[in-house]
Amino acid sequence: MKLIAKYNYLIVLLVLILASCSNDDSTNKDEEKPTISVNYTDGFPQGCEELTKGETYTFKALVTDNKALAAYSLDIHHNFDHHTHDDQGATCDLGVVKESVNPFIYIENFSIEEGLTSYEINISITIPEDIDTGDYHCAYSVTDLTGWQARTSIDIKIIE
Repeated sequence: MKLIAKYNYLIVLLVLILASCSNDDSTNKDEEKPTISVNYTDGFPQGCEELTKGETYTFKALVTDNKALAAYSLDIHHNFDHHTHDDQGATCDLGVVKESVNPFIYIENFSIEEGLTSYEINISITIPEDIDTGDYHCAYSVTDLTGWQARTSIDIKIIE
């Protein structure tokens, strides 16, 4: 009888030790990636927008996250080969496939002030005069504090 009581005591003690060591972080885990939207009044550029060489434009997008934002980037690159991106919205009429001679390439990364859950990207860019005209992509990316990332890509054209 003493032996059974001793084993019961050890089993209860073991269960208490295991229970005290378990850690349920499910309420603190960030399982949502951030969002990006240009679909609002000031969002720029919209799909199939034409940008003129030599002009200055303000690129704007709203980014949000359920916990905290960390960083964002803007990537503008040529689409002379007609490649696509996974989340591309509107399909635009594309020019002929061509080789690039002097394409416009803009790639910059930016930090977001700590603790923000929403932020408006606002970047002023002048389109150089000496670049190739044609089809381009404008790609926004945002990363939250835990590393989740979202991207969106928009077809644009650069014209004379």
